Amino acid sequence: MTTASVPRTRPQPKTRWLVPAGLILLSLFPLIAGTVRLTDLAGGEVRPDNARFFDSPVPVLIHVPTVTVYLLLGAFQFVPSLRRGKRGKRSWHKLAGRILVPAGLLAALSGLWMAVFYDLPPLDGPLLLTLRLVFGSAMVAFLVLGFVAVRRHNYVRHSEWMSRAYAIGIAQGTIVVVTMPWTVLVGPVTELSRGLLIGASWVLSLAVAEYFIYRRADKAGRQPRTSIQPV
Repeated sequence: MTTASVPRTRPQPKTRWLVPAGLILLSLFPLIAGTVRLTDLAGGEVRPDNARFFDSPVPVLIHVPTVTVYLLLGAFQFVPSLRRGKRGKRSWHKLAGRILVPAGLLAALSGLWMAVFYDLPPLDGPLLLTLRLVFGSAMVAFLVLGFVAVRRHNYVRHSEWMSRAYAIGIAQGTIVVVTMPWTVLVGPVTELSRGLLIGASWVLSLAVAEYFIYRRADKAGRQPRTSIQPV
């Protein structure tokens, strides 16, 4: 019996770019906020809301550029065609990963430093501080686990851990999406509602990541063989 090939369905080229486009759109919110902070530092105008950045500018000067690189470059890691390199050449995905891991670690660690040592701004209470420490530490742990997994050539686990780490990072954009409806429908946030909304944003981002991780695993488990072997 001759071998019969089973065609594989591939996503349309335009569809492949929907995910990175959406992630880049979410990234714009924290990147604009970071740009405003750097502009304030460059302008030299000290105000009550930015005095903590002038007192210790190094962490924010590390945090904003590394977050920018991590969120924008990381969005393209979800494009399937960029994961595969030509024979004998490293894929774009692998080369970008060498930048993303240190950028993500610097972004998370500098964020943790600011959470611990900067004075709490208005409406940032103990609840939000605790959540930042929990999710910031989780991002560091996920990046380390993803790096260890790829060193062991466990690419499935690598993809899962890196997806979770990126979900925590991109949640800074999800916060705006979650908070804006609350502000419009309910009114200004309080210290408690702000902490709960930001915490919900992290949970939502991770839930979406887990959904796609489960979906990929389920699809891989049901993936038909590419050919029917002779009987």
